[in-house]
Amino acid sequence: MGKIAIIPARGGSKRIPRKNIRPFLGKPIIAYSIEAAIRSGLFDTIMVSTDDPEIAAIAKNLGAYVPFLRSTENSNDMASTVDVLIEVLEGYKKQNEEFETGTCIYPCAPFITDDLLKKSFDLLSAKDADCVFPVIAYGHPVQRAMKKAANGSVVPFDHAFSKQRTQDLEKAYYDAGMFYTFNIPSLYKNKSLRTSNSFPIEIDELHAQDIDKEDDWALAELKYKSLYKAG
Repeated sequence: MGKIAIIPARGGSKRIPRKNIRPFLGKPIIAYSIEAAIRSGLFDTIMVSTDDPEIAAIAKNLGAYVPFLRSTENSNDMASTVDVLIEVLEGYKKQNEEFETGTCIYPCAPFITDDLLKKSFDLLSAKDADCVFPVIAYGHPVQRAMKKAANGSVVPFDHAFSKQRTQDLEKAYYDAGMFYTFNIPSLYKNKSLRTSNSFPIEIDELHAQDIDKEDDWALAELKYKSLYKAG
């Protein structure tokens, strides 16, 4: 059994309409995910899961496969990434194809590289992990986070850390939102990508950007230009 890259790209993005195929520095943003997967040479198949014929056509033109369209049930706001992945894997089973390892690559991840994908497979194997994914360290200790009180003043979430030196506080991380490389039997067993047997690849915040609104998009383009001198 082989390796599959699954790029979930539904057509109904709301905060940034047509987000998954919007031009990012001259080409559809989904192209960066597809091209990195192709360059890596890791995958037996690279498929895009979509409910949208236009996205499907663009994906095929970029070298990905769209052997079937996503169901209506898994094309709404309530469908989880795991729901989509399992639907894809079940769809391939009906065509007598099964895979041992998969990577879910998000379509709006222009900073993804073939090197990162290769590192994820190396770590998945070395650790016998359920999942591997990129993370970014928070720039300030999360233990020092504050909130607004009822009267509008600010107070710590946890007073216990107020007098500790920042350098003594434990480092915290967040999901970079780029991709997950995962063991497929574990996905079926746990019905989750991230488990207690998941491992991180740490990257810096210059090499990733969550894109949910127009300001994020503009910042991502600035970062990309800074890194690769594009445009």
